[in-house]
Amino acid sequence: MKKIWIYIFLMTIVLSINAQDFRLKVWPDGAPNHNGMDLQEEEQEGHRFFNVSEAEMFVYLPKKEINTGAAVVICPGGGYMKVVMGHEGYDIAQWLSERGVASIVLKYRLPYGHHEIPSMDARRAIKIVRANAEKWGINENKIGVAGSSAGGHLASTVGTRFDLGDANASDPIDKVSSKPDFMLLLYPVITFNPEFRHNGSRNSLIGEGENEELEAYYSNELHVSKNTPPTFLVLADNDRAVVPKNSVEFYLALKKHNIPAEMHIFNKGGHGFGMHLNGLPVNNWTSLFYDWLKSVEMIK
Repeated sequence: MKKIWIYIFLMTIVLSINAQDFRLKVWPDGAPNHNGMDLQEEEQEGHRFFNVSEAEMFVYLPKKEINTGAAVVICPGGGYMKVVMGHEGYDIAQWLSERGVASIVLKYRLPYGHHEIPSMDARRAIKIVRANAEKWGINENKIGVAGSSAGGHLASTVGTRFDLGDANASDPIDKVSSKPDFMLLLYPVITFNPEFRHNGSRNSLIGEGENEELEAYYSNELHVSKNTPPTFLVLADNDRAVVPKNSVEFYLALKKHNIPAEMHIFNKGGHGFGMHLNGLPVNNWTSLFYDWLKSVEMIK
């Protein structure tokens, strides 16, 4: 009996290791700038991380026999005050990788007065995935970005402001594009417009006090263009934290520029549902998103 329990324990460890293929640093040689948290130890409460000063990627690759070639960089939420890696990160990645979509959960650095840092990490993560596409079994033209809540703001920031790479760069990572090929936005913070913004995310990213220039820069509905990638939005009508108008305004901006988009507003679900299964219809978003990936020809 003792041997059986030891075997079960060891298998549990093996399964937990295999669930996530590997992790790597976004800036292995050190980031070009810092968020001021380098001397303060990172804190963790379950799957919630605070004081994040080093960006990491947690990579989930699908089995070869089910690999679709598509991939997504996932930016969990947390109001730019923490990074909620569980139901808005690992769980989504596990679900997608089991269906043939490579998933990379990004633990991005938190801003702490340095607003440019989270989006710098996210763009770099997309570049790393694209630079390693062949090695990881990924189609370099089918790499998306996903985000929940403030992570949705981060995802929509890089989805509307990206670079196409510098062919003359000395760093091979910088040679490739940071443009995502599609976006998945879950109950996203979109705007810093005072009329319907999420004040917590706004203040954590750009600081308190008046700053109309940065408010406009990070109101992502204002930066949609003909080059913005196809987008899938999911939210609940009774979300009181990030009001639905965030997603609605972004959807309308996408349509103004004829960008393929699909939006699902469920009656109930509140804010922050992620992959929490609560029996509500909102939890059908995963299968709806998978079907949408087929419709935009990211998977077959």
